[in-house]
Amino acid sequence: MIRYLLFAICYLLFAIRYSPLARQMRIEYHRTLIADRVRNDAFEAALARVIRKGETVVADIGAGTGLLALMAARLGAREVHLYEAAEVAGVAREVLKRNRAHNCHLVPCHSTEMRDPPPADVVVSETLGNYPFEENIIETLNDAVRRHLAPRGIVIPGKLAQLVAPVVSDRFHVELTAWERVGRGIDLAPAQLMSLNNVYVRTVEPADLLDHGRPARRWDEIDFSVANRTTRKGDARWVLDAGATIYGFAAWWTAELVPGVTLSTAPGAPRTHWEQLYFPLLRPMAGRAGETVAIALRSRSSMRAGTDMTWSVTRTGRDGHVQDRQSMDLAKGYLP
Repeated sequence: MIRYLLFAICYLLFAIRYSPLARQMRIEYHRTLIADRVRNDAFEAALARVIRKGETVVADIGAGTGLLALMAARLGAREVHLYEAAEVAGVAREVLKRNRAHNCHLVPCHSTEMRDPPPADVVVSETLGNYPFEENIIETLNDAVRRHLAPRGIVIPGKLAQLVAPVVSDRFHVELTAWERVGRGIDLAPAQLMSLNNVYVRTVEPADLLDHGRPARRWDEIDFSVANRTTRKGDARWVLDAGATIYGFAAWWTAELVPGVTLSTAPGAPRTHWEQLYFPLLRPMAGRAGETVAIALRSRSSMRAGTDMTWSVTRTGRDGHVQDRQSMDLAKGYLP
């Protein structure tokens, strides 16, 4: 009884907050999601592997317009609970009505705010970003596994790995250092320094990477079925086979939704609406054959503070002495 009373309160707050004027929202972001066939096919394949027709209860966390929830319902889920705190919940409500999804129940609040949630056999959450944790999927799934997931339940995605590789193409570096080519005797170095302490979403091609990305390294991995830290840190290193000038680093992720079903944002993988991340260097790093280039990355993401990232890069000679060290911090890239 208490659970259904809380449902009613959520709906009442939703109706008050999202008046017709407030519902005038930008829908374009959600169109890019549902237009991503690679993403949709992967999540549908994962759901198909774990849903038992007429038995499985699914929780779709961060449901958006309700696409994954409707997939689960059509695959035979007994019940689907949708959690969506943003204005798009109003669209999801209409979509569910139009599709006569009577076994889909929309809860217009964040899943972490739901008290006494109904247990789910499957929790699915497509709240992944270009940087995978920028939408706080770690905090969300930590709570979901603890409070929403039934014993021996399944969480989608199950695992995720972050990879990184040196960028040897200068095209991003040239773009970000336009400050130094303005001419007219004007020095814009402080602004350029801020530009180079930022992380950029870019489409990276294999040709932009050292050895076409074949020596990509895994710097972080996570298993969403257990509790995880929201601070992530790791490192990677390469011994250069030949001389190379490194301008920055590209990063991407690969998720195992369920065993046998993966989704990747790697350069050269089937294109999705996600892109890769570019981590600049303050200055190009010219390495010689036999030298070692290493990067250490650290990120901290939270619902309250957003995402902060730092990355430091070193080039070490054959004799083990450090030849170059550069440290970048996303906090230095914001206007004061």
